[in-house]
Amino acid sequence: MSPVVRRDGRGIAPVAGVLLIAITVVLAGGVATATLDAPSDPPPSAVLSLSATDDRVSIYHRGGDPIDVAAATVRVRVDGEPLDEQPPVPFFSATGYRPGPTGPFNAASGDTWRAGDTATFRVAGTTRRSPRAGR
Repeated sequence: MSPVVRRDGRGIAPVAGVLLIAITVVLAGGVATATLDAPSDPPPSAVLSLSATDDRVSIYHRGGDPIDVAAATVRVRVDGEPLDEQPPVPFFSATGYRPGPTGPFNAASGDTWRAGDTATFRVAGTTRRSPRAGR
């Protein structure tokens, strides 16, 4: 077969080569970005159940992966509105909460929340919105 020749007498091979290099660079960048953005470890998966009685909130770890307490976040809402103060996890005494939570929410407990453990804390009566029956 004869090579393809443009009217000015030059071949199109240099143009095709530049395009192939550009496509390779773009694809390599995409693969590198996807690889670097991929999470290294999947998040834990656990089954939790919640009960709230008056000012006491209890969360029971029913099963699944252990949870690193220091990496956990708890957000409390009453009637769909967040409380002004959210509980740090773990803690012993915090603004808006009665001292001495139990289980893994207590700063004196272990770092891991395992299946079968219950974490309990109590909202202080001084909060603007506090949990009550029916709320």
